[in-house]
Amino acid sequence: MTIAQDDIPAIALRWHRDGTGAALATVIETWGSAPRPVGSQLVIGGQGDIMGSVSGGCVEGAVVVEALEALETGAPRLLEYGVSDDEAFAVGLACGGTIRILVEPVGDALPEALLEELVSRTNARQAVAYEVDTESWARRLVGPDEAYAERFISDKSGFEDARFIAIHNPPLRMAIIGAVHIAQPLVTMARLAGFDPVLIDPREAFASETRFPGETLVHDWPDEAMQAFAPDHRCAVVTLSHDPKIDDPALLEALKSDAFYIGALGSTRTHAKRVDRLGQEGVSAEDIARIHAPVGLDIGGKSPAEIAVSIMAQIILQLRGPKGRKA
Repeated sequence: MTIAQDDIPAIALRWHRDGTGAALATVIETWGSAPRPVGSQLVIGGQGDIMGSVSGGCVEGAVVVEALEALETGAPRLLEYGVSDDEAFAVGLACGGTIRILVEPVGDALPEALLEELVSRTNARQAVAYEVDTESWARRLVGPDEAYAERFISDKSGFEDARFIAIHNPPLRMAIIGAVHIAQPLVTMARLAGFDPVLIDPREAFASETRFPGETLVHDWPDEAMQAFAPDHRCAVVTLSHDPKIDDPALLEALKSDAFYIGALGSTRTHAKRVDRLGQEGVSAEDIARIHAPVGLDIGGKSPAEIAVSIMAQIILQLRGPKGRKA
């Protein structure tokens, strides 16, 4: 089972409260081709259990040893490792690099109350940064309206002077309207890319457990479903049914929101008709222009999986690209 990055602090809090003990190891700086990005975390339990990753396996064993020793002393540790070219190749990288890791025992170096607040804000879908001064070991949580606006926008944890700032943005979500063939590979790709997908289609024969095993299926009418989904700036919305009775209500609700991406399946001619319908519903030309249609990057995709790739690529470009809305 894949553990989401934002689940790691919650696991650390649970292990600490269970009496097992827990330490959080966080990548705070990297040089070269490091196996894991800044902000990656590993939680180590008092019995040596682990969840997460700070190096893809290169130095986890050494970090566990250091973390268990830190649990005994209660003091934080700063670790630095060089990852050799051979070790890097073993985890899929062309060459090695260097990583710097902060280890914090929960309840001692990292106060339980502070970790509890971090987990609480994450569960409430609130953006928050965890800041630790590696000289004084002072710690605090700050929101995007207080500091580090650009880091929140770019989802970029990092080191500034002697302070490490770990950005914890709300999890990404995706609403997919229309349980068509394209939706089958798209929900899988979305989950692999770190999104929590929800599939909306009132046609239960289409949006069935058989066709989408283990996925979140909503059979309400799309406007009601979208109101309940409540898309925000960390959400993408994709309509795929190719049926105006299903797609249009979802689009009308999506355009009222701050969703960072809205895409709609259909040809240029189909979209022209869609533009007319939405205009008649009172939607402004500026809002209609937010819709990516025909949906996806033009990579010449033909099969459902290829089209899903093009959609996922366009969503990521909008989220991370220099001209996209990245908040």
